[in-house]
Amino acid sequence: MRIATGAGTIPHHNTDFVIRRRLLLSVMLLAMLALVGRAVYLQILDKEFLQDKGDMQHVGVVSVSAYRGQIKDRNGEPLAISTPVQSIWVNPRQLRDAEQDKLTPMAKILGFPEKELRSLLKKEKDANKRFVYLRRQINPDIAEKVKALEITGVYFEREFKRYYPAGAVSGHLLGFTNIDDIGQEGIEHGYEHILRGQPGKKRVIKDGKGQIIKDVENIEEAIPGRDLVLTIDERLQYLAYRELQNAMIQNKAHSASLVVLDAKNGDVLATVSQPAFNPNNRKELSSNRYRNRAMVDSFEPGSTVKPFVVAAALDGGYIKPNVMIETHGVYHLGRNVVKDVHNYGTMDLTHVLQKSSNIAVTQIAMTMPPEYFWGVYSRLGFGTSAGVGFPGEASGSLLDYQGWHEFDQAILSFGYGVSTSILQLARAYTALADDGIIHSVTLLKRDEDPDAQRIFKPETARKVREMLEHVISKEGTAYQARVEGYRVAGKTGTVKKAGAGGYSEDKYLSVFVGMAPASNPRFIIAIVVDEPTTGQYYGGLVAAPAFSKVMAGALRVYGVEPDGMDNMHLLLSKQ
Repeated sequence: MRIATGAGTIPHHNTDFVIRRRLLLSVMLLAMLALVGRAVYLQILDKEFLQDKGDMQHVGVVSVSAYRGQIKDRNGEPLAISTPVQSIWVNPRQLRDAEQDKLTPMAKILGFPEKELRSLLKKEKDANKRFVYLRRQINPDIAEKVKALEITGVYFEREFKRYYPAGAVSGHLLGFTNIDDIGQEGIEHGYEHILRGQPGKKRVIKDGKGQIIKDVENIEEAIPGRDLVLTIDERLQYLAYRELQNAMIQNKAHSASLVVLDAKNGDVLATVSQPAFNPNNRKELSSNRYRNRAMVDSFEPGSTVKPFVVAAALDGGYIKPNVMIETHGVYHLGRNVVKDVHNYGTMDLTHVLQKSSNIAVTQIAMTMPPEYFWGVYSRLGFGTSAGVGFPGEASGSLLDYQGWHEFDQAILSFGYGVSTSILQLARAYTALADDGIIHSVTLLKRDEDPDAQRIFKPETARKVREMLEHVISKEGTAYQARVEGYRVAGKTGTVKKAGAGGYSEDKYLSVFVGMAPASNPRFIIAIVVDEPTTGQYYGGLVAAPAFSKVMAGALRVYGVEPDGMDNMHLLLSKQ
């Protein structure tokens, strides 16, 4: 059928096609406008919808914590270890209003006041923050309880927490790490470059709750820190800690320090300080408590240096072994006066050390040229750090001989005008204990001492050591330092503390340094007790008893054969 028009006729099916095409184009245009409108709405007006959808599952890069190296004692016993823990953080922008009721049980689990928690999260959300720690380094079982709540926007991160099995016993030596597992004090800080590992990275797929649902690939492997093996013997460390604590309590002292050395190689077998602190309890972390006094504090050593004066004079030929020295209670040196506690009369060298005569040792010191005398002190390590790698390690002080006046040399002979740490003082005694050879000291286990050097002739060191045995006799100043079954050699020091107005008349340092067995020393122990206040302050009464107990224990632990007391009785009979 055709329709007639002035221009002719149009087929009916062509008209239908045009209509359908226009209708289809209209529909397609409307659909496109709807898609564009939806895109504008989602990306501009309601963009958080797409962000939330994107967060439901995405690929991300996360850090892989590295294990911090262990610290062990010389026998492999752990002194510091790292244990895996969990930290909980939140993205405040992702917290949903529908899950607000879950904050109540979470706050209870974490021990977080609910009101404080809600206030914190609101504040951080208003500030447009995406990361807020809730709790660091909590036990994994607590983290699992929070995880079971399934709160959107709450995330979990694996970290490591440092733990110290010996607690306060080794606290001053080891120090501690901070919340980020970085060493802050002691060995942890001094050897950070060895202990700290290198974190790794990996690419993962996370779900909307921030949980890792699949590892994609390792980008960078985590490198664990290296273990550190110390010279410390945990058995002796505990023994020294206990006896030093008892000495401090009994004498009501301000503080105290003790060091145990291997006399044959300079290994530090124990080092303790009081008052103590426990590195596992961060509430105790105050500088006064965690300062390692044995390593960082220096003091004037007093009469404990007198054996070195005698050894130096004998070794240099400035006095003879059989010399007799006159003392009468007072000795004038120019306008200055040197005094003894008692009038000891005329003395041989053994009695000079046994009675600790300032007058006699001053006369001995004045026979030596200043340069030579200074050189001996310097080679013994006074004025120079012991070099064990401990942070803040003391160097002490020793005035150059070119700046000395005559009286300076005198007071140096009985331990004033020079300062040292208890570690440095113990090290100096290795020169007497090992037949004239002084050892470097170390906290890291080694096969041998590469820096050992001779200071005195072997016969000189043995002679002075024999003299020091008499200090431990009833007629000496340290009878309470004796150890049953063993010969002991040592020297006391009772030092007036220096203050702003000069030397105090009622504040003292009580010092003792000794070695055993005296015939062939195995251990050196040096101890200082700061400001005992119970009435006794002499080194032989305050420090020597603690020495005796620690030395007896050390000899027993190492099975050192007794050298008996018969030889001591023989020595006394020669007087």
